[in-house]
Amino acid sequence: MAQNITIGCRDLVEAAQALIDEVTIEEVQNNRDDIVLVDIRDVRELRRDGKIPDAFHCPRGMLEFWIDPASPYHKDIFQQDKKFVFYCASGWRSVLATEVAQRMGLAPVANMIGGFGGWRDAGGPIEKKD
Repeated sequence: MAQNITIGCRDLVEAAQALIDEVTIEEVQNNRDDIVLVDIRDVRELRRDGKIPDAFHCPRGMLEFWIDPASPYHKDIFQQDKKFVFYCASGWRSVLATEVAQRMGLAPVANMIGGFGGWRDAGGPIEKKD
């Protein structure tokens, strides 16, 4: 029997986008001292494409567990008094990640418009992963 999907991923992204703050690549580049960049892409994407220097890698599947201080998987980086800016390849996964982080109480948070692809296209520095 075929599944009856009632809401698509594009709809989920649009709904989350209406609830979150978004920042441009230029804003990120001009405020690097005040933010923690969180790369939620898969490790295979990092190996293939590299990452933004000094970005913290948090695989999307671990985000909630790494944010929650009560989780045995918690990462102290999420306790910093900075703005957390999430990005993925193009922006869809990071929109959803930003909305979840915000709902969990992490603040302030934002999504970087354009994601890693936008950063690369804008000539932003890229660090290659071994």
